[in-house]
Amino acid sequence: MHVPALLNETLGLLVTNPAGTYIDGTLGRGGHAAEILKRLSPEGRLIGMDRDAEAIEKTEEILKPFGERAVRIHGNFADMKELCRQVGVTEADGVLLDLGVSSPQLNVAERGFSFAKDGPLDMRMDRTQGRSAADLVNEDDEEALANVIYRFGEDRDSRRIARAIVQERQNGRIERTLKLAEVVERAKGGRRGAIHPATQTFQALRMAVNSELESLEAGLEAGLSMLRESGRMTVITFHSLEDRLVKEFFKRHTVKHESLQQGGEKLIYEEPAVRLLTKKPLTASKQELADNPRARSAKLRAAEREEAA
Repeated sequence: MHVPALLNETLGLLVTNPAGTYIDGTLGRGGHAAEILKRLSPEGRLIGMDRDAEAIEKTEEILKPFGERAVRIHGNFADMKELCRQVGVTEADGVLLDLGVSSPQLNVAERGFSFAKDGPLDMRMDRTQGRSAADLVNEDDEEALANVIYRFGEDRDSRRIARAIVQERQNGRIERTLKLAEVVERAKGGRRGAIHPATQTFQALRMAVNSELESLEAGLEAGLSMLRESGRMTVITFHSLEDRLVKEFFKRHTVKHESLQQGGEKLIYEEPAVRLLTKKPLTASKQELADNPRARSAKLRAAEREEAA
């Protein structure tokens, strides 16, 4: 079972109108969605979407008690506005994005996200679209591979790893997760501490395969544009690249006052304007970390849409 990170903190910031409409852009296994619906009145509803078709299927049972107040859509939150328009929703009182990979995805070897179990090197959130991780690993040239591993995995050994991958695939395609993990481990000189040496490479490939940062930027823009005045957006990230992107996005939309030489001041911000609800990201408590170790890297940021003067 996937345990949602920062659940209470997220709901406390997100749900302000019990009769409102809320969007969960990363439905996952429905943990956040079900708890949001429990806080809503009979007039309130939730639109849940996920690019993983299995997530949509698996949430049927947990959201069934809420009837028509819970709408599930298969799709990428980057396309949030169009997906919601298809079910007659153009505005929302709150938008939630819980990024990263869910426990069920990691635990199913066939999805290829983890090197803990042997499986096909896939990593696609939506297995009906795009190139798999195996395609990228076996078809991209050494420089492109190194750039992916460095940019998304922030691994200083990226060139060495890319070179090892290119050399290994001369013996045949790299199709399995454990095979790739072995190649990376050898390239980095074996295990170092508690973190497996292939961790950053697997993260990088997953992010590249799913265009995660591009989707996040588009999803933030779409979600903020759909918020009503005083509507709120909450975003849970799990690594520095995501958190940095969310931080900068909210910063660009936060109203800043700049003094003018001739006197007075002007407001600087990107429309629509927001008010930060978390100047610094919220992180998991000691108790939550004890109950759910996977929450250790979770960071929550939130902002409220406002009409600037």
